[in-house]
Amino acid sequence: MKHVNRTAVNEFFLLAFSHFHSFQNVLFCAVLLAYTICVFGNITIIQLIRMEPSLHSPMYFFISIFSILDIMIVSVTIPKLMAILIQTKKTISFIGCFIQMYTFNALGETECFLLTLMVFDRYLAINSPLQYAAIMNSRFCFKLAVLSWFLGFLTSFFPTIFTFQLDFCGPNEVDHFFCDLTPLQNLACSDPFISNITTSIAAVIATVLPFFAIVGFYINIIYTVLNIDREKKKTRVFSTCSSHLIVASLAYGSAIIVYVNPKGSQYDKFFALTYTVVTPLLNPFIYTFRNREVKNAFRKITRQCINFAKPQKHNEMVIPIS
Repeated sequence: MKHVNRTAVNEFFLLAFSHFHSFQNVLFCAVLLAYTICVFGNITIIQLIRMEPSLHSPMYFFISIFSILDIMIVSVTIPKLMAILIQTKKTISFIGCFIQMYTFNALGETECFLLTLMVFDRYLAINSPLQYAAIMNSRFCFKLAVLSWFLGFLTSFFPTIFTFQLDFCGPNEVDHFFCDLTPLQNLACSDPFISNITTSIAAVIATVLPFFAIVGFYINIIYTVLNIDREKKKTRVFSTCSSHLIVASLAYGSAIIVYVNPKGSQYDKFFALTYTVVTPLLNPFIYTFRNREVKNAFRKITRQCINFAKPQKHNEMVIPIS
């Protein structure tokens, strides 16, 4: 029998945090502040890496790509969240909902793959320092970055398509502040089993496997570092890796909780705040305040800007009187 699509929903109603009626304005101000700091902080890092020659290395190349991803991720979700916090109309169109869902998940999964590349870069730098420069040349780094984007958008494509093919014939209230896979699958009139399975498989590919790869790389890195004789060098290597470890823990922890479980829970939107608002907000500070090279480059650029802004004293020409 030919399948007939029974989708009758033209738009979805995003509940967001509507249960907290008296805190809508406070939430709006907090989210707006976080969004502004996140965008400004990540743009600062991108410009700093671009302007300072000492930061033209594979590690900082990947950090700049990560900052671009952070800006894009918060721009996909936060403006809509701010709109529904202060507007009475809290809807999003059917097509707009799926575009937001696919873009957000694709960018998030790209970040997961990129985090794995970043620890792979540190692994090579620490375990194969003599071959590092030859392996991690600019061309190879660019290919790795493109690969992470390709894998992210490809992995997100299948659960999005299977969710899009579900029938939505009645309930249209999404208990979330943006369109995501699990909340939409729970609204479907048809059986979301295949969609749930593809979502879980995508989560395993994009979060669980990279997470275990990162753990494996770090075990090897720690073993190598502990065998280093000089204490000063040990501290320097650990400080280089600690920033990435903190960012990876924040990103993977909340993502695995939300996406590996196909049914979801009522707390998913609160976990989502971690990787859509909190983590992108903290990333610039983690990479800046915990990294000596970035701090030195920031001081150098700031000093140059101050010197450039100072009024220049011009020597007056003395004309001899005959």
